[in-house]
Amino acid sequence: MNEELTKLVRRRWRIGAALTAVMMAAYFGFILLVAFDKDDAGTLLADDRVSVGIVLGAGVIVLAPLLTAYYVRWANRNYDRELARAVARPHEPT
Repeated sequence: MNEELTKLVRRRWRIGAALTAVMMAAYFGFILLVAFDKDDAGTLLADDRVSVGIVLGAGVIVLAPLLTAYYVRWANRNYDRELARAVARPHEPT
């Protein structure tokens, strides 16, 4: 594999790992809050109609498609274009 493709693959892995880390931090942070700080998670908001835990849980659910949309947008604008350009270039024989 040529150096340009190797750099591109590394960049894709870094972005994927960063987005995965964000999702895992949000998910496990939510789980830990619910498990170890039930009083704060159970605090009622909006005229005592919804709890902090419900709002944060919905936020975790919404975060997943937002991160996915970010990755897809990045891949469509950058990765796919750079990959096509790198593959189209003539390669030096090894």
